[in-house]
Amino acid sequence: MSNLLLMISSFPTAVFTFVLGIAVLYWIFALFGFVEIDALDVDVPELDGQMSLNAQGEHTFAEMFSGLLMKLGLNGVPLTIVISFIALAGWMISYYISLFSVTLFGHGWIRYITGIPIFFASLYAAVLITAQVIKPLRKFFAKAEQQIQKVILGQTAVVRSSRVDQDFGEAFLDDGGAGLILKVRAIGGAQFHHGDKVVLLEYDANKNSYRVISEEEFLGKEIN
Repeated sequence: MSNLLLMISSFPTAVFTFVLGIAVLYWIFALFGFVEIDALDVDVPELDGQMSLNAQGEHTFAEMFSGLLMKLGLNGVPLTIVISFIALAGWMISYYISLFSVTLFGHGWIRYITGIPIFFASLYAAVLITAQVIKPLRKFFAKAEQQIQKVILGQTAVVRSSRVDQDFGEAFLDDGGAGLILKVRAIGGAQFHHGDKVVLLEYDANKNSYRVISEEEFLGKEIN
């Protein structure tokens, strides 16, 4: 047990251990609605496989980041899922390679030198593995998003996050099955809290979220 703790807390495995620990905490917070599932995602333009040039002939950060994800095959799913898979795969690969390295070189100073190539090799392998793992997930997310947008507008959902405002919020929609967790945004200066009922009014493709109003306001508009 002590050898296991030593390995996962030593470079290079310690880097993946740290990221994996953050990922686990993140998913725990996401489970209880304190953070959004795709909180780390950035809004990137549709590039159709190529990065467009801006007016100054330079690539924007969003374009470069989107292009990098596509080149590595890591696009099409929430970035949090990508990072979690990379951290898990990198942790396992780094651990076993480091364990083998220790049997050859021991725990002396040389393991810090060998740790550098081990880290980059583990990261590279983890990216390749993650790209393959998320291939079927990419199709699932794209298909599910298209189907959801068509049928849920006008339906009532329940706020699952601590709050919903113009910049943050998630809601749970009972679809008769396992249910859907949706990113939602309040309209105007409205703010909702955990357990409030909101109506999905329209879909914002730029932010990949749904604009919502309170159920009372929606019913009042219908009556009027």
